[in-house]
Amino acid sequence: MPTADGLYYFSHEADDPARPPILLIHGAGGSHLHWSPEIRRLNGFQIVSLDLPGHGKSEGIGRQTITDYVQAVQKFMDAINMPAAIIIGHSMGSAIALQLVLDAPDRVLALVIIGSGSRLRVAPSILESASNPATFPLAVKNITEWSFGPETSPRLKELAAQRMEKETRPPVLHGDFLACNEFDSEERLPEIKTPTLILCGTEDKMTPLKYSQALHEKIKDSEFIEIEGAGHMVMLEKPREVAEAIEYFIDRL
Repeated sequence: MPTADGLYYFSHEADDPARPPILLIHGAGGSHLHWSPEIRRLNGFQIVSLDLPGHGKSEGIGRQTITDYVQAVQKFMDAINMPAAIIIGHSMGSAIALQLVLDAPDRVLALVIIGSGSRLRVAPSILESASNPATFPLAVKNITEWSFGPETSPRLKELAAQRMEKETRPPVLHGDFLACNEFDSEERLPEIKTPTLILCGTEDKMTPLKYSQALHEKIKDSEFIEIEGAGHMVMLEKPREVAEAIEYFIDRL
């Protein structure tokens, strides 16, 4: 797969060049592989799914603020000649998407916010264990347990834990959680005029349903869909349902 501005990304070409491009932004400690193939290859769309700085196969170091990640995403969009796109973000990626539409609304054609909220406070115990190489495996274990719903297969949870422990360095994950912990878009949400879809699993423990419902109430004319039985990693747990919801939303834009 190619790189741009030092960032590794997966690209799926559009069947119809008239359709708007889609940019997928993963969450804390993740990579483009946190997006299921059903979403990375939505029918007919140009899809770009990047690894944020220091994540997956991307170069550099992670950031410690959402604003810094927004700047990295804008530089990446410039490097691949993507003036604007439908931005789809998960968890920390949703925080990046929200901050991007607030700071540079002309770059966001539509928003899809998955498993997120206007604030993303992180438990002190996770912040502490993620920062220390000695306790990092414990952090990964706890994050994995909290990230999936009760219907998830043990194998999927095992693969997710292995991927995070193998591909994510403790300073990167700790920096991501610092960025999440300081993020607060609550007061500015009414500024968002961009078409917005908000998705959340009913069994999300990391960012419970009430936070997505609060986003829906604050973002005018936004749409809200609950994915029954799914946890925080809803796009891996219920990929077909999430893909269909996104397609239906985009087709009506």
